[in-house]
Parts: sequence; C-alpha cells; structure tokens
Amino acid sequence: MPATHEVFNQAIPLGDYAAADDPALLEGLRREGAGWAEAEVREVGTAAGTERVRSWGESANAYPPVLRTHDRYGHRVDEIDYQPAYHVLMEQAVEHGLHAAPWADERAGAHVARAAKFFLWSQPESGHGCPVSMTYAVVPALRHAPELAERYEPLLTSRTYDFGLRPPLSKRGLIAGMSMTEKQGGSDVRANTTRAVPTAEGHHLLTGHKWFTSAPMSDFFLTLAQAPEGLSCFLVPRVLPDGTRNALYVQRLKDKLGNRSNASAELEYDGAVAHLVGEPGRGVRTIIDMVNSTRLDCVIGSAAGMRAAVVHALHHAEHRSAFGARLIEQPLMRNVLADLALESEAATTLMTRLAGAVDRSVRGDEAETAFRRLGVAVGKFWVTKRQPPHAAEALECLGGNGYVEESGMPRLFRDSPLNSIWEGSGNVAALDVLRAMGRNPESVEALFTEFRAAAGVDDHFDAALKRLEQALSDLDEAQYRARSVVELMALTLQASLLLRHAPAPVSAAFTASRLGGDWGHVFGTLPRGVDTEAILERARPRG
Repeated sequence: MPATHEVFNQAIPLGDYAAADDPALLEGLRREGAGWAEAEVREVGTAAGTERVRSWGESANAYPPVLRTHDRYGHRVDEIDYQPAYHVLMEQAVEHGLHAAPWADERAGAHVARAAKFFLWSQPESGHGCPVSMTYAVVPALRHAPELAERYEPLLTSRTYDFGLRPPLSKRGLIAGMSMTEKQGGSDVRANTTRAVPTAEGHHLLTGHKWFTSAPMSDFFLTLAQAPEGLSCFLVPRVLPDGTRNALYVQRLKDKLGNRSNASAELEYDGAVAHLVGEPGRGVRTIIDMVNSTRLDCVIGSAAGMRAAVVHALHHAEHRSAFGARLIEQPLMRNVLADLALESEAATTLMTRLAGAVDRSVRGDEAETAFRRLGVAVGKFWVTKRQPPHAAEALECLGGNGYVEESGMPRLFRDSPLNSIWEGSGNVAALDVLRAMGRNPESVEALFTEFRAAAGVDDHFDAALKRLEQALSDLDEAQYRARSVVELMALTLQASLLLRHAPAPVSAAFTASRLGGDWGHVFGTLPRGVDTEAILERARPRG
C-alpha cells in the first residue's frame, strides 16, 4: 500500500451507543410521570443507537418505495413495494408501542413513555415515523364514531405489524393514514372539492382527488369530503369486507426532497365506500383531534433530529484535529457545539413537557388541556422551525465529510424541513396560536401560569416575560407580527422549563443567548462566561 494512501486524522465510526443515556430525556420522562417505563425506554434506546439499526435506515432511504399499479395479470392492485428494512423498522416500532398503544394503556404517563420511545426510534430513521404517528393520532378522532372505534381501536392499538392488502377487520393489527390535502386548497381544507354522496345502505361514496396522502399503504384513511351537510370526516378502507378493493387508486408517488423511505401519494376516489366519522358538516372539528396529536409528533420528530445531529457532530469533533488541537478543543467550535447541544436540550425538555400535558389532558385534567391547546401549537411552530438551521450547522461541523451521504448528515438535512410543513406550515401554525388565544382565553392563562413558575429567577427571563405581555396586549397588531410573537412565546416557554428543571449552566446559557443580548439566530454565538463543558457533558453520546 503506497504511503500516500495512509489514512489518519479521520473520525472513527460512531459504532453502538446507548441513545437513551440522554439526561434531558430521562429527567423529563421521570418528571412527567413515566419513570416506570425507563427500562423499556432504555431498551429502545439501546437498539436505536446501534450501527445495525442505522443501516436499516440507510437502506430504506437508498431504495425508496415503488408504486405497483397492476399485478402480472393486469389486475389493478395499487400496492406500494418497500425495501425490506422499512418493514423491519415498522415492525419494531409497533412492537414497542410507538403507534396507538398508549390509548389502550391506563397507566398515568403512558403517552409520555410513548413520546420518549418515538423520540429515540426516530433518530436513526425518521421516515417510517409518519405512519406510526398517523396510527397514534387516528384514535381520538375515530372516537367521534363509537361504533367504528369499537371495531377498529383494538387493532390499531395491537402490537402486531400485519402488512398487506386484506379486509381490515381480518388482520391482527392496523396502520392508519390521513388524506386531506387537495391541490386547489392545501392547508385550506374548506376549499376541498371531493364529494361524499350518501347511500341507502348507510355509508357514503366519495369522488375526488387528494394531492397529498400520507402513508398510502395504510389499511384505512381518515379523509375530508363535502357531504350535503358540509365538509365531513370519513373512514375509507382500502379493502372492503368481502375482500374486493375499494374504489381508490394511487395515481403516483411524490418525488420528495426528503422523507424518502416513506411513500406519499396522490389518491383518486372514484365512488369509494366511506363511513362517516363524527357529525356531518363538522369534519374539521372531528379531524382536529388527529391533527393535534400529529402536531405533537412534529415536535418530537424535530427534537429527535436535533439530538441525532448533535450526536454525530460531537463524535466527529472528539476525533478530528485541526490547527494543532482536536476540533472540540477549539474555542469557536466548542461554542458552536455547545449551542447546538443547548438547542437540542431545550427542544427535548419542551417535548417531554408537552407529552405530559397530553397524557394528563386525556385523563381529564382541564388545566393541562388548556395548556396543551397553546403549548403544542407554539412548540410545533418553533421547534420545527429550528431544526433546518440546526441540521445545517451540525453538518458543517463535519466539513466536507458531512456533505457526503455516508456520513448520514445529508439525510438529516433533507428531512429537517418536513415537520415545519406537515400539519400546517409556519404561517398556519403561528396564526393558529393567535386564533387559540382569542377563542380559548383559559389557554392563555394556563401558558402564563407556566411562565410565572420561573419568574424572579433570571433577569433575562423576567424582561422577556414583560416584552411578551406587551406584545400580546394588541392582538390585531400581533396578527401582522405573528411569527415574532410566537417565537418569543416559545423561547419564554423553553426558558421557563430550563430554569426550573435543567442545571444552572444550561438554563443560564439559554436565557443569556436567546432572551438577552443581540441574538442573531446563528449557532455559535454564546456569550463569554457560558460553561460549555457542562453543556457538552450532558450531550455526549454514551455507551
């Protein structure tokens, strides 16, 4: 071997690490009432941190799903063929209850435990999380139709992944999707033109075109269509009870920027059999329960992506040298890495708090229901907005090595904008916050109760709280400035949580950099005096 080909000063492979050894995650798990699940969370984290599972994710994205419209004999089948690793990821996710399992678990903290496991399992591969999330979110919406819920819910919460086109009630477990968006309306679902015609048999027949349908291989979809009474919600199975295919056809799969392991499709309904869910004419009100749950998963997914990015960036910096020292020892690189870790911890802490609010809300806690209404919307706007620049900066920490596919960083970067777009892009999310404030004043009080729990501890925080109160005093002006107002709400909420629950070096660095001084949103601008070592020590991958 020629001496010119000697390889040195390259980072060693990441190898296996214990992904659940994440202080921010475990502290949140215990704090939000799910400490009893720590053993299973650690089990999921042990698997999620392995080279083996990361290789499954690489394969599932390198060989994305393919639409097979007809079988060899010419029969229309509309099946989606996946790389086998995708099914392994799905099987493991369902087995560990990352889908709808919490709805069948009466233990307090079940939804928090599920959130922690979803956070960990999304780090090596995020695309398959879409159908997992949909299946979790469909249950509260389906409960608007008790007869349908009674039949379908046990199969949605089953921990058996049973892929294939068969009548739903004949299977051992179900996966659900959502089919709302149309090309002329996008987020404005009231502009939908898909028609629902009632039949003498008691169901409806749907005709129309859906521009984006999540997880088209699902066993059934919740969809919106215009019934005689107005926009209504329906359950549309892919296969009818007699084994025949329902009249819905996959026109094409979307060629997407990222999220490539997961299929997204255009569906054509041509008199498809559908069952009404909820009151006719109240489709948005019915399906909003599903949307609220998937918005929580947008926060979890973005927090997971940030955590994965920090792990890769820190590992590289620990093993690569430049200008006479390891990268992690270079002052400016330490500033960048600590800032990335700080953003990740803030996102994880907020994610666990929101999951706790969901868990207590579904168990009847009215105060937590009020907090959840605003907290999830605020978190969805901000955490998902922060992931793309976070992914870009983490990739840059690896330099040219981070720009090649083998590093895994390009996939993290491509996937990073999705959660900000899914379930309402930035403007929709920001305006939803203001709408909720106008319609649900109790949510505003619940959020400020959360803020005030940290008042008097930090000058930067107290000043930010005053600025926020002033900004919200005029909602008409706030609508024009909705993004900046909701950003301040999110930062104040994250700061409140960190001041109460994180070590002092973490909370002090967050308030000083995000709420005080001249924060330019660029990573690596932490002020002098920040204890970067304490921040990095909490963020380092272990095991």
